[in-house]
Parts: sequence; C-alpha cells; structure tokens
Amino acid sequence: MSIPIIGDARDRVDGRAKVTGGARYAAENNMPDLAHAVVVPSTIASGRIKSIDASAALKAPGVLKVITYLNAPKVNLQQQPQSGQQPQQNSGNFAEPKLIPFAGPDIHYLGQQIAVVVANTLEEATHAASLLRITYDETPPRTDMQKLRSEATDKGSQQAPPVNTGDADAAFASAPVKIDQTYRTPYEHHNPMEAHSIVAAWDGDHLELHDSSQNIFASRATMARAFGIPRENVHVSSPFVGGAFGSKGSTWPHVVAGVLAAREVQRPLKLWITRKQLFFTNGHRPETEQRVALGATNDGKLVALIHEGISQGNNVSDYNERFTRPTRTIYACPNIRAANKVVELNVPSGTYMRAPGESPGMFAIESAMDELAAALKMDPIALRLVNHADDDPVEHKPWSSKSLRECYEKAAERIGWSRRNPEPRSMRDGRLLIGYGMASATYPSHRSPASARARLETDGTLVVSIGTHEMGMGTATVMQQLAAETFGVPFERVRFEYGDTRLPQAPISAGSMTAASVGSAVHQVINTLKEKLVEINGGKPVDNYAALLHEHYLPNVEVQVDAKPDPEESKYSAHAFGAQFAEVAVDEDLGTIRLRRMVSAFGGGRILNAKTARSQYLGGIIQGIGMALLEETHLDKRNGAFTDINFAEYLVPVNADIPAIDIIMVEENDPHVNPIGAKGIGEIGIVGVAPAIANAVYHATGKRVRDLPITIEKVL
Repeated sequence: MSIPIIGDARDRVDGRAKVTGGARYAAENNMPDLAHAVVVPSTIASGRIKSIDASAALKAPGVLKVITYLNAPKVNLQQQPQSGQQPQQNSGNFAEPKLIPFAGPDIHYLGQQIAVVVANTLEEATHAASLLRITYDETPPRTDMQKLRSEATDKGSQQAPPVNTGDADAAFASAPVKIDQTYRTPYEHHNPMEAHSIVAAWDGDHLELHDSSQNIFASRATMARAFGIPRENVHVSSPFVGGAFGSKGSTWPHVVAGVLAAREVQRPLKLWITRKQLFFTNGHRPETEQRVALGATNDGKLVALIHEGISQGNNVSDYNERFTRPTRTIYACPNIRAANKVVELNVPSGTYMRAPGESPGMFAIESAMDELAAALKMDPIALRLVNHADDDPVEHKPWSSKSLRECYEKAAERIGWSRRNPEPRSMRDGRLLIGYGMASATYPSHRSPASARARLETDGTLVVSIGTHEMGMGTATVMQQLAAETFGVPFERVRFEYGDTRLPQAPISAGSMTAASVGSAVHQVINTLKEKLVEINGGKPVDNYAALLHEHYLPNVEVQVDAKPDPEESKYSAHAFGAQFAEVAVDEDLGTIRLRRMVSAFGGGRILNAKTARSQYLGGIIQGIGMALLEETHLDKRNGAFTDINFAEYLVPVNADIPAIDIIMVEENDPHVNPIGAKGIGEIGIVGVAPAIANAVYHATGKRVRDLPITIEKVL
C-alpha cells in the first residue's frame, strides 16, 4: 500500500548538517601535507605577455612552484567526437574551450589566469603571487558592445536557433498598432555564498578531486581528457554546493590550474577563488541589447512579433545569452522573427545564470507587452489573454499541460488587481506614487538520461544512489520522499546517496531538470526493485520485504537502471508557466522605489515537496528583485575591467529590500512531461519579476525604464 509522502512540506534532510556546520564543502576537505595554490590574473584585457620574472616569488618563504605558460606541462582540453557525432552527455564541459590554461602568452580579457603559485600556506602563496613581475605588449581592447554591433555574429545560435514564421516585417508594417523599442540588461554576476574551490590529490595516475561543481561527471570527463587518464581513475566528490546559479556548471580554468599544480608538486592542494577574482574568472550574465517590435490589431491581437538583438561574448567561449528562447513560446502570433547575435569583446566569458535567456528575454518582451497595452488602453492581463497560446506557437505541438490562465486569475485576485486604476500616476499613498504591474513567466521543462541504483537491506533500509548534486534546492529530501512513497515504506527508512562520481551517473543540475531527470530515474529504479522482489517471491506480492530477504538468505537485493526520456514525451511541448504581480511605491520627490508586495503564481507540474518548492520559487523571485532594482556589474570600457567587484558596491537584495512574497502553486497533473509529472521550478521564479516591477514603476510614475536596473536617476 502506498504511503502518501510526495508533496508533503518536509524539512530538508541535510538541514541539520548545514546549520550545525557538519556539511563539508569542497574547500573544507583538508588533507595531510596540504599545499595551497593562488592564481595570478592578467592586468590587461588584450595583448600578449612579454616577460614573466618569477625569481623573487621562487625565493619567497614556503614557495614550492610557480607555473606559467613558460614551464607548464601540456594538457588536452580539445573534445573531438567521431565524425558526424555530437559529444556525449557528460563527456566534458570546459567553460573556455578555446583557452587552455597556460598554453601561451595571448591575453583575451582582464583577469585571465596566467600563473599559479604553490606554497605551503595560503599566506605564503598569496605573498609570492604578489612578487611576480609581468610585462605585456598591450593592444587596444574591444569593450564597447554598442560600438561594435556591426560585427555581431550568429555564434552560439544552436542554443536558440533563429525563428522566422510567416512574414513578420510585412505584418508589422501594416499593423494598425505598433510598439518598437529597445531594452537593455546589464552584466550581472552570480555571487554564490561558496566561492569556487577545489582540493585535489594525485596518487600515481589516479586523481581525487573535491570540486564545488553542479556537474561532477563532466568535471571527471574533463580532467580525464586533460591529463590523459581513464575516467575511472578520476574520482570527483561534491556532496554540498553552497550556491551556483549556473556558474558551477562548467569546468573553469582554476580547476585545471589546481589539478595541474597538485600533480607538479606531488602533494594534495587547495585552490579557491577570491570574491574579487570571481567577477573575472567564473562567468556572468552578459550584457544584452534587445529590440522588440509588436504589431497588433485594434483589439490587441498580435500580428507580428519581432525580437532581435545582441549580447556580449568573447573569442575563447561559445556561450550565447539566448534571450529569444521564450519568444517562440509565450504568445500566439502568426508572424514571428527572432534572432540573437553575439559581439565578441575582450571581456571575461559569460555563462549560464539562473534562467539564462528567459530572464533577460522576458524583461524585453513583457515590457513591450505592457507598452502595447498602454497604447491600446487595454488591461495588461486582457491583452495577454487575447494572445494566449493554446498550443506551441512555433512547433505547433500540444502543451503537455498549461495553467497560465489560472495563474493570471489567482495572482490577480490575490493582489487586488481589480482595484488598480489604469491611468499612470493615478494611485497614491500620501506623497508616495503607487503602481501595479504584472508579467508572464515561462521556462522549458527538460529531462536528460540518468542512472540510479536501489538496494534493500535486511533491516528494511532502502538505499537509493545517484551521483546528482545538492545546491540547496532540496534534491536529497524530495528524492527520499519519492523513493519512500513509490516503494511504500516510511520516509525515515530511506537513505539517499548523492554527490559522488562513484555513484550511478546523473546529468548536470541545471536547466530546472534535476527533479525530472533524477526523479524519473529514482521512480524507475524503485519499480524495478519491486519487480525483482516479486520475482524472488515466486511472482506473488510481497507483504514484508525484510522477511523475504531473511527467508532467501539474501544480505540485500540491488538493482540499477539507466533511465532515458520516452520518445512519446517529445510529442508535447513541455513548459512551466507563471504570472508575476508587483506593487511598488515611488517617492515622487526623491525617486526612491520600494517594492511593497509580490504575488506570484506558477504551474510547475507535480510538486514533490511544498516547502522546498516554495523556497525555490522564493529564491528565484528574490534574485529577480535584485535584477530589477539593484544588480549591475559596471564595466570600465577604457580597460575592460569590472569595477564594482565586492558586496559593498555590487548590490544584492537584503532582508530590508524584500517585502511579503505571496506564492501560489497552481495544481497541475501532467501525464505527458515525464513519469513523475514534475516540470522543474528552479528557474521560473526569476522569470518575469523584473518586467513586472518595471511595469509597476511605469504605472506609478508614468516613466518607462527600458534599461535595468531601475534606479533613482531613471525615474526622477
């Protein structure tokens, strides 16, 4: 008999370890005779190293080694799949495939890691690193995306292929109502609480690696390829990750540098990246400039949707901020043209950051939709309902499920949308201008292959193992719930093992696909175990599993499965949807903006744990508030340097910035998306927050802010 456990608001199984300090993160794996490494960054953005004088550093106390391109052993990071084949999943994922660490003197961006200093202590390594004397042949850096826009390319377009349905330009030209505006989003940095760090130890040609990673199997494959050893010789462990938001999904140069240094000095070695260095070496959300042109009939029906623009890239990374991905999903329109291009600059490499593409893309789309609603003198919700996509607008597949209408309805009722006077500057609270704004949210539902192992012990303990990651989203807890209910045992009888490449292989924890991918594997392996036990029992149902094992003198029963997406799933377009509503108060004289309320409703498929799901939504919404009002990494275009590289100047939301957030989880039963019906909710929470707030600020002040963040000077 099944015990109802899935969906319960269970506390995190790893919560006690985290709040008592028992959880061990990568840099806390201190080994005997541990050495310390410090990376040395380039101080120019473009050019070549002319000379490196390491003599003073090598004479400094405790120094073991200084590694530069002049003395570094060769490593291999070039992935070469067989002809006509794509690289296999988890076959390696180097963040900068065209920049092998210490391979040569060329400088591509300021902060590029050009040396690593190893010493007995961190203090000695840090001091010695300051003694390196480096000269350069500097060339003028390319840093201004707008000035170089004519050089934009289709690089990375496979992440969001161009869309061209119908004739968008002709339809826009003849549309009776038009909006054609440009929207900008700035550089933003992930800033996880746990810095990127590793502890590496070699034993012959075997590597033990503790890596703060959300993609340990790719890390294993990258290290195996780089150092020419079998994958089974690389053991990567990452049971706890202190935040990532996408920044720990790729293998960054510091991992290669640290592992290389550990091999050179033949000692266990620790390397961690300082907060300042994180702004240059481990990714960011690139700057974007987006044009959105909407053509509509007088009753609000879209006849043309054009979304195009550029984002920052560089010549050592293939990343593209694919901001047109939601364009092909969110609204019904017969004529859509969408394309996002990249301008290569001498600026550090961008990477995936929570809801990459969707978050900046929906800021532009949903701001434009609000402008269209104002031009039509139409309620913003009514406009979106008129253009509701009943099936996928580009692929014309049916949705696996969609509750967007219910999200609009429930969130609007909760925030009191009916009391909103549609005229800008019409609502007040004393000297404060009050504004209400809303926006849609969407994020695709992904699932990747994953393997899992389940073992039943004679004492009735069920052990489920899969090498996935726990970054604070509650994976360990929800998988334990899923296993317990599927098997029919109490929650406390299940133990979930994760975070280690010695366990069955799991995909990257990103793209909001961990619950769907890992959960489907857990579901399948538990059912396979149940079938195995029935087989042992002669085909009869099992009343007492422990007694069955004793009866057959079995120490345990174990099964393993390789779970893959069912081809039937591809017949449907699977996305989570939501609606974001914001209330703001703007001081008319000072221009200060305070967010008063957020009401957010989501249709995210089957919710596995109401408590951790709410936390996931909350985290995304809070990050979206930061995107709207605070976060921006300033780039000095004279020298290619990010300037606000600490928490004193790079502003993230604190408790005083966050009002009451009301989260509504719309119930969804999705039989098509995957075997457990979960869509993934880690990223949709941030999508739509920034435009909802921007639209609320417009309603309050009558001023349309089209470039984030929304600051005092932009509304005064």
